[in-house]
Amino acid sequence: MLEQKIESILFFKNEPITLAELSKMLGVPRENLEFSISNLQKKYENSGIVIVTDGELVSFGTHPDNSKLIEEIQKEELSRELGRAGLETLAIILYRGPVSRREIDHIRGVNSGYTLRSLLIRGLIERADIERERSYSYKPTLKLLQYLGVTAKEELPEFEAAFKKMEEFVKQNSSTSSL
Repeated sequence: MLEQKIESILFFKNEPITLAELSKMLGVPRENLEFSISNLQKKYENSGIVIVTDGELVSFGTHPDNSKLIEEIQKEELSRELGRAGLETLAIILYRGPVSRREIDHIRGVNSGYTLRSLLIRGLIERADIERERSYSYKPTLKLLQYLGVTAKEELPEFEAAFKKMEEFVKQNSSTSSL
């Protein structure tokens, strides 16, 4: 039962979570979590997904045997346009950042995990721990601010101008793997 709950949380969160946070959510000691995570790692040993942990953080990952396949898919993803969801999320981060995923999800009304992952991979945003909240905040990278032609986010133009710039950026860089 504990293992099912851990799987559900990892799937829902869609990002690494600390063992301390899992322990608090589930109301179980860390030792129980470590035992269950070890069992889950064994369970997924011959699966396409794995449980990855460094002793403090835990998350789902892809099996190392599939790394070439995942790399190809990732390159294809990076060549695609961000789309409306990506642009909305970027605008929220640019104008309200640093901002938590929970706040982004609330503003957009949908789960933004996949979109945030895509923006992180492209190097457009970065995340940092939020003190006392055991979650992350997201903010624009210097690379994104440079492309938009500003030295600080306070210099950003109105939303419409920012959306236009971001759309141009995405179109120009949709085929490069550096983003």
